Amino acid sequence: MRLTSTQEATAAAIEDQWLAAALETAPANRPAAEAGLREAYRQAGLAEPQHIFWLPSPRAGAVAAALLAGAPPEGPPWVAEVQAALQRQGRPPTETGNTSVRRQIRTEPWATARERASRVLGVEGWAQLTAAAGRRSWSLVMDRVAARLRQRLGEDLTADLPAALGRAARSRLLDAIYGQHDGVWLATFEAADRLHPDAALLHDLTGLAAVARNSGWWWAGSHYAILTDRPTRVARDNVGRLHRGEGPAMEFPDGYALWAWRGMPIPTDLAAQLPTLTADRIGAETNAELRRVMLEHFGYDRYLREAGARALHKDETGTLWFLSLPGDEPLAMVEVVNATPEPDGTSRIYWLRVPPTVRTAREGVAWTFGLEAHEYHPQVQT
Repeated sequence: MRLTSTQEATAAAIEDQWLAAALETAPANRPAAEAGLREAYRQAGLAEPQHIFWLPSPRAGAVAAALLAGAPPEGPPWVAEVQAALQRQGRPPTETGNTSVRRQIRTEPWATARERASRVLGVEGWAQLTAAAGRRSWSLVMDRVAARLRQRLGEDLTADLPAALGRAARSRLLDAIYGQHDGVWLATFEAADRLHPDAALLHDLTGLAAVARNSGWWWAGSHYAILTDRPTRVARDNVGRLHRGEGPAMEFPDGYALWAWRGMPIPTDLAAQLPTLTADRIGAETNAELRRVMLEHFGYDRYLREAGARALHKDETGTLWFLSLPGDEPLAMVEVVNATPEPDGTSRIYWLRVPPTVRTAREGVAWTFGLEAHEYHPQVQT
């Protein structure tokens, strides 16, 4: 089948609802999430967990999963807080281990539902529905938020924990079910179910959907399950990347946070330095990616001035500035003056970053238009 324009619009509206749920920062609806979790166990043919624990962040959740599987409890003070939270919520004094049942809870139901949907809609219909109800939100959520969070969690668990607990927690991170972030694929199945209600295409996924609508990441174990709160802040730039210059881009109730600049997670110690950066500090940074973050925050034009860039060429189009950067390609930028004066009579200055192979200002400006220098002869400037 092929979708009609009305059906595509319905699918897009469903995707919008799930996208909003994926980026929700309100407190978790704990009763609804727990009910969905138990339903997911029943739908997978498993006994309901003996106990459901709540933790305030995915970091705490990964460590709690490791502790419930028998990992040693030594670590920084926040690990003791995780242990205390488990004890307050009824963790038994002895246990035999808590193995992951993620495959039965999430992987197999997803595969079964997808196979059934493909049969009902056909290969072309399923592909079209996936594009209409999931492609945009997958990029915005899984690629730009969930993947960045997972990357930072892995790095932090390695850096902050003793070796044994760190290895166990990173292993448990692989068992995480993404809760609200799973909405980006659940949207497609809900849209399929809406188009073919008699086929029950969402039938075995309603438990997972209920958890996704009401909480953050979670862990499904053979004896115990772990649910976590949603973040209290998700700050993004105009294209959906995690981004914030004056604080964490993502924060959780226990204080765990992810700092990011235009989608790139940055270390907490660097984030603390951003408000007081100097040209000398930027020049001393050996990591090229982190230096680029510093440059964007500090301002390329300001750095060129303070770091002693040299004017390589000047003509009627502007001034080409050049500065070598250790361990990275040189910084080349053209300083141009807006041809249209502002209401107060002044002319705004713009800075255009160009390839370091550029040798004239005209060549640099032409490059920004995809032209060669000899092709760039504007007749009218606005």
